[in-house]
Amino acid sequence: MKLFFLLIFVVLIILLIKSIKVVRQSEVYIIERLGKFHKAADAGLTIIIPFIDTVRSVVSLKQQTMDVQPQEVITSDNVTITIDTVVFYKVIDPAKAVYEIQSLKKGIEYLSITTIRDIVGKMELDETFSSRDSINEKLKNILDEATFQWGCRIDRVEIKDITPPPDIKDAMEKQMNAERNKRALILQAEGERQSAITLAEGRKEAAILDAEADREAKIRRATGEADAIKQVAAAKAKEIQMVYDAIKESNPDDTLVQLKSLEALQEVAKGDANKIFIPFEATSALGSLGAIKDVMSDDKKRKKKKSAEDEAKEIVENLNQ
Repeated sequence: MKLFFLLIFVVLIILLIKSIKVVRQSEVYIIERLGKFHKAADAGLTIIIPFIDTVRSVVSLKQQTMDVQPQEVITSDNVTITIDTVVFYKVIDPAKAVYEIQSLKKGIEYLSITTIRDIVGKMELDETFSSRDSINEKLKNILDEATFQWGCRIDRVEIKDITPPPDIKDAMEKQMNAERNKRALILQAEGERQSAITLAEGRKEAAILDAEADREAKIRRATGEADAIKQVAAAKAKEIQMVYDAIKESNPDDTLVQLKSLEALQEVAKGDANKIFIPFEATSALGSLGAIKDVMSDDKKRKKKKSAEDEAKEIVENLNQ
């Protein structure tokens, strides 16, 4: 009897253990009851009926990656290349991921292979290297639309590597080297051109600055000479004024005034200026010089004539006596 109760107790413990399920975070249990979908158990404690409810599958809700095997693809210009792709996906409906397709991973892999061949087969070789982002976007959209019915969402599709045949690779490397050399020569020529332009602009600026400096020097030199002339003229004018005032105070006659004016002009002529401005009164004095000379000559002639007449008269008187 004790053995019977012990056996029943053990059976109850086993049934209790089988009826309690603990679901981990980011996982979902697909539970079937008598072979039919019953519920999707989320994270936490879940109670099932032993022998009636069974766990069909455990589905992860984490972001998952699938590395698609490298595939040989023929481009539109008949070049065979090898493309290596990785797909990032996430299950959003666990029930569909279990019941709508036999193997979700296999379905995504086969669909990726056929889609890659379809997209890249319409492109040329050079376009496949320069259009990776476009290829990735097209792959993502097509796969996401096709896998939605499987309860799956495609987050990203990335092409890891595109490998061309060895001969094509060598030709591409030679072409790249030629392009690099071409760009280097263009950059060198552009640098030399820019350097020549800079040097020419520098010489131009230097010539302009030299011309402006020379012009400024000439202007300052001329200004200095003009100031010197003004100062000399002012000094001489002051001297003439002083002479004029002195003569005026002594009540001179016209001849003395003219002679003093000439003496003042003589002092002015000794200055450093290469031009002399003669006052109007001085020109009158110069004009009077000839008249003074004629007056003096006539006076001498009269004196000589008078002396000769006196001598003749004296001789006549002596003869009469």
